[in-house]
Amino acid sequence: MRASKLASRLTIYYLSVTGLVFAGIALVPDFQSFLPIGGAKDLLSGASSDPFDSIEIGAESVSSLKGSLVWLTIAVCGALLSVWPLSWTYMAIRTQEEYDQSLVETIMILPIAVTSIVIMVHQSVALAFGLAGIVGGVRFRNTLKSSGDALFILSAIGIGLAAGIGALEIAIVLSISFNFCFLVLWMSRYGERKGAHRYMRHAAKKHKAAPNEENSK
Repeated sequence: MRASKLASRLTIYYLSVTGLVFAGIALVPDFQSFLPIGGAKDLLSGASSDPFDSIEIGAESVSSLKGSLVWLTIAVCGALLSVWPLSWTYMAIRTQEEYDQSLVETIMILPIAVTSIVIMVHQSVALAFGLAGIVGGVRFRNTLKSSGDALFILSAIGIGLAAGIGALEIAIVLSISFNFCFLVLWMSRYGERKGAHRYMRHAAKKHKAAPNEENSK
């Protein structure tokens, strides 16, 4: 029941967001020029001969402070809209004992930070190395309760990277593929074994001893 409810919720959400985007383009023709999309084409067209050559992520309309702020706002909002369904999937598949609210908050906030960082360092190798040194000096002490939880962190980072380089289409495909792949695995019970640890569903209830059995002990 939870899986079918989540599937319906995800389908309605993705269709609604797609409809709103097309409606915005129809009502405001200039809106399309500010969308952070098209980066996937540049990435797939082939690597540059210069390994330090930067990736062009800006649009033609981003030539002023106002245009830059609009582009950045849309990129961050697009990352949030793409990662939001991931939090629904996590909250649906985790049991009460293994649920981690801090991970849900991390999933939501991480793409914002990654998007902003990518925009800052994409034109400067020096800034990229400087950022690596700063991050290296910070100690992160958070142990994930399951190795499967790392998939949500990696996906959130991927969505932030895609939004930051102006390839929001990659973030959308990643979000849709991730969520529906989890749904298929959940509903088909793929890889399940009796008595083994269950990641995406409640564990089997333990047999309670009868009252006479407890008194005889």
